[in-house]
Amino acid sequence: MKFIKAIAILALAVTSPGLHAQETATDVVPAVKQLRGAIGKWDVTTTFYRDDGSVARKAVGTYTFDWVIEDRIVTGVSEIPEFGMKSAILFYHRPATSEVEMVSVGPDGQLWTMTGADTTETRETPVVTNPDGSTIKLRFTRFNVTENRFESRMDRSSDGGKTWVQGNHQLFVRRSDESS
Repeated sequence: MKFIKAIAILALAVTSPGLHAQETATDVVPAVKQLRGAIGKWDVTTTFYRDDGSVARKAVGTYTFDWVIEDRIVTGVSEIPEFGMKSAILFYHRPATSEVEMVSVGPDGQLWTMTGADTTETRETPVVTNPDGSTIKLRFTRFNVTENRFESRMDRSSDGGKTWVQGNHQLFVRRSDESS
């Protein structure tokens, strides 16, 4: 919990000074709508793919998102019991740079930072060098979005984003006790 609070404080430090400015419905950028729509508990099925496009495996888990600062910072937790995995997630909107960013860290301690324009559903990581010297870049795209369901696709690139292969597909379904 201390880690999540520390990241939230850091995210607050990099947000615009006009943080609490009033917005009208027409002023709300897509990123803020994305943050608002994510709040709650989700059942998530993740399908992992091999480089050749065939299914490697599927896993079922949950994601939970809640506000740290309304319309600016969201904290989350991803759990996949089959893998014994639990990850911390933080989304934040930076109006000054018109970006939304997501950071995620799991039990391996690898911090992933994904950034994109606040008008899109796509976020990308920088190129990351693995311990073996190889590189990877990830791209996450959310699509087929409704109030209680959306999909996410993670693509990966080993050549800095020139070519991509699908890494996983996630189906998020809002828990029925979370429906509005």
